[in-house]
Amino acid sequence: MVKTQIVLAQEAAPNPVLPHVSEIILGLVAFLILFWLLKKYAVPRFEKMYEERTAAIEGGIAKAEKAQAEAEEALVKYQAQLKDAYSEAAKIRDDARLEAERIKEELRAEAQDEAARIIAQGHAALQAQKAQIVTELRNELGRNSIELASRIVGEHLEDEVRRRGTVDRFLAELGSSAGNGARK
Repeated sequence: MVKTQIVLAQEAAPNPVLPHVSEIILGLVAFLILFWLLKKYAVPRFEKMYEERTAAIEGGIAKAEKAQAEAEEALVKYQAQLKDAYSEAAKIRDDARLEAERIKEELRAEAQDEAARIIAQGHAALQAQKAQIVTELRNELGRNSIELASRIVGEHLEDEVRRRGTVDRFLAELGSSAGNGARK
């Protein structure tokens, strides 16, 4: 009997691997309640959060692509503006070079005109001095001629009209004799 009691005690002892049926049912009910609560409240929130995060990521990607497209467009515009600026600078430089050449030519022409004017004034002044010297020499020669003529002729030539006539006659004779001497 003792053996039977031990065997019965062993048979009545719970199996450590297999839980009691009441624990299995209680665990299954608790699991189903937890599953229902998660499905009802937690999963929709997680799904909503995932959708928001997906939308944010996709929106960020779209914004990044849009920003990249705008940056590329701005780069193309910048390069076009830079090319235009280089063209404009080259045009301004060429215009400035042409303007400098034109100004240089104008200044050269003005300098040549001024030089020609100065030379003409010099010639005119030289001609005026020559005429003045010739007049002074004629007057001096006339005075000397009258003195010599007075000494030679012995008559005093004080009368102005007579003196001028005598001087003019003397100069005419002198000019004709100089002309004949030059012809011979």
